[in-house]
Amino acid sequence: MKTLLIVFHTHGVKTAQMAEAVARGAQDALREAEAQDSVRIVVKRCPDAGAQDLLEADAVILGTPENFGYMSGMMKDFLERVFYPCEGKVEGRPYALFIGAGQDGSGARSSVERIVTGLRLRKAHDAIICVKALTPAVIEACETLGATFAAGLAIGAL
Repeated sequence: MKTLLIVFHTHGVKTAQMAEAVARGAQDALREAEAQDSVRIVVKRCPDAGAQDLLEADAVILGTPENFGYMSGMMKDFLERVFYPCEGKVEGRPYALFIGAGQDGSGARSSVERIVTGLRLRKAHDAIICVKALTPAVIEACETLGATFAAGLAIGAL
């Protein structure tokens, strides 16, 4: 069985709703394909996720709010905690990123990308950045992201 890990942090509502949409899209895709037994979806907040979670994951989707033009402190903490234990052990695994932004999200995106590049994770989808208000289009994009990752893992294409 493959594992899709969704790790996110937020103190607000927007990024949490984005995470819920990603997970819902993944679950719906597996249900539609009758492939629930082929991919395990694990959703964790940053403080609850660790190196073992990342090591066991076949793909990871990260979610963070934009705080002061940067990723959240908890996302940075998660990435710092997993970096050395996972360095050289997760190369090539696909990842994606979603950001609940107040500005333009570019600082949060580049700060996460800098670290995951060091882990040699493979960017499998462009970042989804929600600037200001959460819209139905952003929710749909998050659901599609989750569905794409889950289906890709289920058929071995990701």
